[in-house]
Amino acid sequence: MDGNRLENAVGKLYLIATPIGNLEDMTFRGVKTLEAVDYVLAEDTRHSIKLLNHFDLHKKLVSYHEHNQYSKAQSIIDDLLNGKQVGLVTDAGTPGISDPGSYLVTLCQEHEIPYTIIPGPVAFVNAVVLSGQNTNRMVFDGFLPTKKKDRKKRLDMLATDTRTLVFYEAPHRLKVTLKDLESAFGPERSISLVREITKMYEEVLKFTLAEAIDYYAKTDPKGEYVLVVAGMSEEELESIEQEEYAEISLEEHMKQLLDSGCSKKEAIKRIAIERHMNKRDVYAHFTND
Repeated sequence: MDGNRLENAVGKLYLIATPIGNLEDMTFRGVKTLEAVDYVLAEDTRHSIKLLNHFDLHKKLVSYHEHNQYSKAQSIIDDLLNGKQVGLVTDAGTPGISDPGSYLVTLCQEHEIPYTIIPGPVAFVNAVVLSGQNTNRMVFDGFLPTKKKDRKKRLDMLATDTRTLVFYEAPHRLKVTLKDLESAFGPERSISLVREITKMYEEVLKFTLAEAIDYYAKTDPKGEYVLVVAGMSEEELESIEQEEYAEISLEEHMKQLLDSGCSKKEAIKRIAIERHMNKRDVYAHFTND
């Protein structure tokens, strides 16, 4: 950049990460980009004005959130096509994660409009680092569905996942969510509850799900939560899978896979994986038949 001008003469969308609590976590590049764009799309303009004021930035804020993302998107795309430089921020963290920013990115791709990210804080990444849970493999699932049937379906799908599971949750729904997690994953599954990241009252609590439910029966939840839940152990998953296939023979297993469209070669590979057998032993079994 040069002064208040961006490098590109054509329109471009800038997804600008903002602090998740401590305003001093704003990057130099983020501040310079906010200063240079023509206007800033904000999830809540009342919230984002505090950020701009902190860095003495005088920039037009335009409301853009989940309730107007579709109705307002075309005018934003038109501005970009006409050469406007547009910034996008969320209330906290990186735009595009569980917010309308992802829709704008898709539209930019469709219209071949340049876009980029100005990286910075991401709540769920920081929460995983602080959680004390396994950080090698994880899945971020955002906010769980609010409808009971859809929520149960989602949790049932995740119940046997061996990766660390990460969710966002609001304080007024936390107690219900903990009970739903316990119902799906069992009372002994480990959970870390992370809140107020980078703020004065930053807190990381690590419990079993049963312990977490007991704790919040006596304590009122405060602040936005990131829930970091341990995945199912490999040993437990193996035990479940062995039990699942214990009632059918290798021949029946092979028939099921062939009937589903697998080739014999692929079926042998899947049988070995699903029954935790050596692939050579499975191959020999069916070759010797």
